[in-house]
Amino acid sequence: MRALQIAASGMSAQQMRVEVIAQNLANMNTTGYNARRAEFADLHYQQMARPGTISAADGTVLPTGIQLGLGVRATAVSQMLQQGAPAATGGDLDVAIEGRGYLEVTLPDGRAAFTRDGGLKLTGDGLIVISDGYEVAPGITVPADARSVSISPDGEVTAYFADAVQGQFLGQFTLSSFTNARGLEAIGSNLFLETEASGPPLGGTPGQDGLGMLRQGYLEESSVDAVKEITDLIEAQRGYELNSKVITAADQMFGAMVQLR
Repeated sequence: MRALQIAASGMSAQQMRVEVIAQNLANMNTTGYNARRAEFADLHYQQMARPGTISAADGTVLPTGIQLGLGVRATAVSQMLQQGAPAATGGDLDVAIEGRGYLEVTLPDGRAAFTRDGGLKLTGDGLIVISDGYEVAPGITVPADARSVSISPDGEVTAYFADAVQGQFLGQFTLSSFTNARGLEAIGSNLFLETEASGPPLGGTPGQDGLGMLRQGYLEESSVDAVKEITDLIEAQRGYELNSKVITAADQMFGAMVQLR
């Protein structure tokens, strides 16, 4: 009986939707996190009678035919590329990206990764890194005797010292954008990798070529809307229950058919 398989695919789809919602809610306080959305499509159709088929000797054509669907399948889990609200932290090395772009990070194996998490830190040698200790390109080191650090909206990093009025220029942060940012591969720790779907990174100076600006002393909050996620969770739960009722009804019908036999 097809209804069993169709309803089972519906339950599987709603289960995936709940898992995506759970991931969003779990990361509602994660810096720079973009909410995800599960997307689905109907499966193949069994053509019992194709639309437009001639059904009689006089040339009568079926206007709609008989097409029986076989269920639903997952097609994608997409990022919702929305700007999270900036939250003031007051940290010298905290930067929020206002607009498009990602900071580039160098992984231990030499690969480039990308992040919107601007909660930067210093190593014992003064190198600017992310929370996991990976170097932020282009590799800027803050002198140990620096009194404070300034990061301008266009990414210029300047250190100030107790015995000098003028600051010392240390380097320039750049941002990278992608033709299809939804095609980036998430690897955890707020990091993404380039893929064929995303296209190559397009680097540039913050504030130019459509890239965002840096805002020192702020971090970008998660873009998760908790109210919307709870509403979607209730909807997914009801969809799961309805599909389970279809399985129960199909099982009862199948049992009745077996008893007749």
